[in-house]
This record gives sequence, structure tokens and C-alpha cells, in this order.
Amino acid sequence: PDTRTQPPETGAERLLLDGFLDFHRETLRWKCAGLTDEQLATRSVPTSALALLGLLRHITEVERWWFLPFAGEVEPAPIYFSEAKINDDFDALDTVPPADVLARWDAEVDRVRAVAASTDLDAEFTRRDKQFSLRWVYLHMIEEYARHNGHADLLREAIDGVTGE
Repeated sequence: PDTRTQPPETGAERLLLDGFLDFHRETLRWKCAGLTDEQLATRSVPTSALALLGLLRHITEVERWWFLPFAGEVEPAPIYFSEAKINDDFDALDTVPPADVLARWDAEVDRVRAVAASTDLDAEFTRRDKQFSLRWVYLHMIEEYARHNGHADLLREAIDGVTGE
């Protein structure tokens, strides 16, 4: 069943940004719910390396990459890939058990929520000679999740036929 919390339709900017980002986080969790470890790692589109587990690993990295600079970690160390193996968040799915991937994602989301809650939307950081505000990071993360949730829709349908927005 769909247990996602719908984002608010009115309210302060921060409430709306948090609501939409959390909705997209919950959507990815919903797309992964009830699957076996093998199903989560299934690359169900033959021409692609995408799997739901890879999306979870990737989005964990992306959460850290964009929010942790506001906690002083301008370029957080990667968890699932390396400089030598840049695509291992998608390619090396057998290196960390899915339950551990989900637990790490949860922990990182909790961490970035705390960082974001204590940071002004106009706060900025510089990475590689570019300025980014927390407001921009929220909007980018909503876009990132929305795009990957579209991938998750197709992957889940190919795995077991389950569909839903």
C-alpha cells in the first residue's frame, strides 16, 4: 500500500521544500518495498546497469554530496565508489548487503535533515569555483529524486509488474 505522506500544498518555503523532498524519498522507499535482495539487485532493463539497489546506493552518495558541505564537508568521501571505480555505486552491488544499504541511506537522510534544518536557505558553499545555496540544493535534490523515481517505476514494473505513481 501507498503510505507516503503527501507534500503540503501551502505553507512556508522550508515546509514545502522539506515536504516535497521527503515525499520523493518515501517514493523511492515505496518502490523498493517488499522485494528480495536478489530483486533489488536485478538489472531489469538489459541495456542498462540500473537496479533499485544501485539507485539507493547512488542517492545516498548524492544526499551526502549536496547537503554535507553545509556541515563543513565540502567534498564528502564516497561510500560506494572510488576515484578508480567511479560507477561502483551502480556496478558493485554485491559489496554491501541491501539491508545495510537501506540502513546507511536512512542514517544519511537523518544526518542531512539535521544539517539542513540548522542551515539558512540562503547559506552557500563553494565547490570547484561555483557557489551553491541550500535553496538550490533542495531544488536539485527534488529533481534528482524525481528523475530516479521514474527509473524506479520502470525497474519495479519489470521485476514484478507492480506499478503506481
